[in-house]
Amino acid sequence: MQLLLLSNSAAPGRGYLDHALEEIASALDGARRLVFVPYALADHDGYTAKVATALEPLGVEVTGAHTADDPAGLVRGAQAVFVGGGNSFRLLKALHERDLVRAIRERVTAGAVYMGSSAGTNMACPTLRTSNDMPIVQPPTFEALGLLPFQINPHYLDAEPDTAHMGESRALRLEQFLEENDVPVVGLREGTWLRRDADRLTLGGIDAGAILFRRDEDPAELRPGADLSALLREESRFDSAAHSS
Repeated sequence: MQLLLLSNSAAPGRGYLDHALEEIASALDGARRLVFVPYALADHDGYTAKVATALEPLGVEVTGAHTADDPAGLVRGAQAVFVGGGNSFRLLKALHERDLVRAIRERVTAGAVYMGSSAGTNMACPTLRTSNDMPIVQPPTFEALGLLPFQINPHYLDAEPDTAHMGESRALRLEQFLEENDVPVVGLREGTWLRRDADRLTLGGIDAGAILFRRDEDPAELRPGADLSALLREESRFDSAAHSS
């Protein structure tokens, strides 16, 4: 299985996907036909055109899944699938409505490259439960693609010690997730990504790195280049509350 899971698709002062273009070229490994899944945003045509422009220097032909009468059928013939960011709830609802959860899962398992950014990275997890997004629509289920046995939190933000914000920090929200689910969570900071090549999983991107949350353990800092392959062998236990009243 070949996965490239980006925390974000744009970096300050750089064009769309520019910060990860070299890694994208490596992940595609010669694939020239890519199906883009644009359903996380409302403007499917505009979103697809943006991706096509970004990937043009790599010689990649981009087709929007929304342009096909049968999006699932289009995915089943793809060399690569890219699921873009936006609202994760809207995206997952669209994937289920179009039978794309099963189609993408089967195609990627059969060898197609999967790329995700932000919400698209959330989709690679077993569920939607570690998304940052507002539930603007209601998917039929939180079940996602399950291309990994653990969860990811894209756009992970460290708490600012001097902030006036009195709401929950990202770390606290993930700790609450772990109170109900015994499942590791990788918090991907901006500018970082996970790359899966068969049974090997590595962290890439800028020096900010990532942070790993586990139940009953202190969060662990992860540096770029870290070998996280052991996470692929995790047995995740959802709906397994740490304490019962």
